[in-house]
Amino acid sequence: MRSRIPVILLACGSFNPTTNMHMRLFELARDHLHQTVLPELKLLCGADFLQTFKTPNLWKEEDIKEIVGKFGLVCISRAGSDPSQLIQESDLLSKFQHNIFLVREWIQNEVSATQIRSALCRGLSVKYLIPDSVIAYIAQHNVYTAESERRNQGQLLQPLRLQNTAINPLRD
Repeated sequence: MRSRIPVILLACGSFNPTTNMHMRLFELARDHLHQTVLPELKLLCGADFLQTFKTPNLWKEEDIKEIVGKFGLVCISRAGSDPSQLIQESDLLSKFQHNIFLVREWIQNEVSATQIRSALCRGLSVKYLIPDSVIAYIAQHNVYTAESERRNQGQLLQPLRLQNTAINPLRD
């Protein structure tokens, strides 16, 4: 049996709210990485996130170079996005394409946090689209309602902070 190298996956994005597809990213990346031998730290992202590297004034070129060149990416496919084309169209990404690992999601799941927020604002059910614990948090804190959206319109909200919560790394 081949020994496994510990891998740390860093994911960024809004996760607002966390959907089952967000959690699925980690499962897909884990499955892919267990079939290969890779370094310890990678940025985990969806193909739609990879597109943000092309957004003017969002990323500094030197930051992209450090992330992709030094650490690398694990990019999960998403319908409507073609990460391999994005890589080929970018001089910087194509230079480091050896350090970008494209993982195909073989079960299409187009859950979108934007659509989840819209459904919640309209009072629609999101059961089975996001974890029950996230639904409970949303209800408890009265977020993503029409009233909370009106109250927060134009406000830059601060990130949630963990309050005396011990974080245990996920184990498989």
